[in-house]
Amino acid sequence: MQEKPVYILAIESSCDDTGAAVLCNNKVLSNVIAGQEIHAKYGGVVPELASRAHQQNIVPVVAQAIKESGISKNQLDAIAFTQGPGLMGSLLVGVSFAKSLAMALNIPLLAINHMQAHVLAHFIEYENSKIPTFSFLCLTISGGHTQIVKLTDYFSFEILGQTIDDAVGEAFDKSAKILGLDYPGGPFVDKYAQFGNPLSFKFPYPKTKNPLDFSFSGLKTAVLYFIQKKVKENPDFITQNRDDICASIQHTIINILMTKLELAVTQTGIKQVAIAGGVSANSGIRKALQQAETDLGWQCFVPKFEYTTDNAAMIGIAGYYAYLQNNFAANDSVAKARMTL
Repeated sequence: MQEKPVYILAIESSCDDTGAAVLCNNKVLSNVIAGQEIHAKYGGVVPELASRAHQQNIVPVVAQAIKESGISKNQLDAIAFTQGPGLMGSLLVGVSFAKSLAMALNIPLLAINHMQAHVLAHFIEYENSKIPTFSFLCLTISGGHTQIVKLTDYFSFEILGQTIDDAVGEAFDKSAKILGLDYPGGPFVDKYAQFGNPLSFKFPYPKTKNPLDFSFSGLKTAVLYFIQKKVKENPDFITQNRDDICASIQHTIINILMTKLELAVTQTGIKQVAIAGGVSANSGIRKALQQAETDLGWQCFVPKFEYTTDNAAMIGIAGYYAYLQNNFAANDSVAKARMTL
């Protein structure tokens, strides 16, 4: 018996990217993203500017997503939207638009947790897609989150460990800022690390009370003091050693992540390991997981690049499984800047 097609329009506006996607069941028909370059000159996302840009982008982005999908808006079965966590002003734009359009089309709403969506992006089906089965572990790494999560069902999440201060993405970006690299800095650290010696400089490995928790504030401070000391001795230190510095910072961060992951696998006995979130685009982390498949016998799942950073397709796949469970949202649903798994 052929599965009835379910068409979901998804909207993502948690931070500075306005995203809209259309899915047919677990396949993506379109996935449109409008970025906001204005934040680069400030070295970080400015919330007020982000929400204003979302207001300008939301209508054309949704229109483009529907056009590229090849269906009409009247064929939509539901609208999924990011309820949180995220910047309140940005979330409000997406939530308000989703509620208005759903009311106009007389179709249900699906309120989605942004962090759950990052994990569920692994269930998007495409050519040569590799989809995990339950139960599996997922390392969720982004600019705002660092967590090891155990999944036993689509919406059954157990947090085994998480950051007690800064997220790994922030550690990358702040280290890049210290080195004078452009924003966002994480991709530049990854780029220059390819040409450096990861053992050139030693940085500390923070300890946490829960062995599976993370802490990156101390590492960030250590990088700052190290650079200040070296630049005082040699004003050209960063220029002369940029690649080695980036390689050493990245090596330290990846070792922290992989050490925690190995412990989680040992404790749970689960060898299916996935990564999710914007930092999962980092080439060093991807290589480390590939090595773990060979050395440790893990089965690893790495999402396509387009589904790692904030995007509406991941909201859509989470919405699809919420739809199948009749987990609809009320018309008075509100945006939530803070949400937990």
